[in-house]
Amino acid sequence: MSDACEFTPPATGVACALPAASGSDPAHAGRTWQGPSAAARLGILRRATSVAIVGASTNPARASYFVSTYLLSSSPYEVYFVNPRAAEILGRPAYASLADLPVVPDIVDVFRRHDDLPQVAREAVEVGAKALWLQLGSWNEEAAAIAEEAGLDVVMDRCIKIEHARFHGGLHLAGFDTGVISSKRQVTAR
Repeated sequence: MSDACEFTPPATGVACALPAASGSDPAHAGRTWQGPSAAARLGILRRATSVAIVGASTNPARASYFVSTYLLSSSPYEVYFVNPRAAEILGRPAYASLADLPVVPDIVDVFRRHDDLPQVAREAVEVGAKALWLQLGSWNEEAAAIAEEAGLDVVMDRCIKIEHARFHGGLHLAGFDTGVISSKRQVTAR
């Protein structure tokens, strides 16, 4: 997969799917790392004031762009974009690397290929980030070990937008957690 969370939504209208439960699911075969609980993920989000999106895109069809627009409009975070091929994303400067950011990000949210993840983890450690967050479909135990050894919190195979919205009542227009994540507005009987 060239970009871990870049996908075309299926015809059902689901924009982002929650990760499948581990166990008999072949996609989770060989996984040994255990992710943080919901309460721990909420803690990571609550303690953070800044998020750096590594692999941010200027393409509105990309998941990183969608997540970026959500974080800018619906979260309290200072959002920074890391993409060496872009000068600006969503009207904000894009930086070539985490080291080029004007701040130390609390969360490094990653939209990069699987093979790039250990290096991004090393860069997050080098700049002093507090958490490494790998988006839906991203799972790299080497990257997790690098980050955790340095004391970073690690979240893998979860969308920061979905998690933030889930914890802050943003999964439904009226603020109710319906348990349904869809890009289509729900129709109610009158």
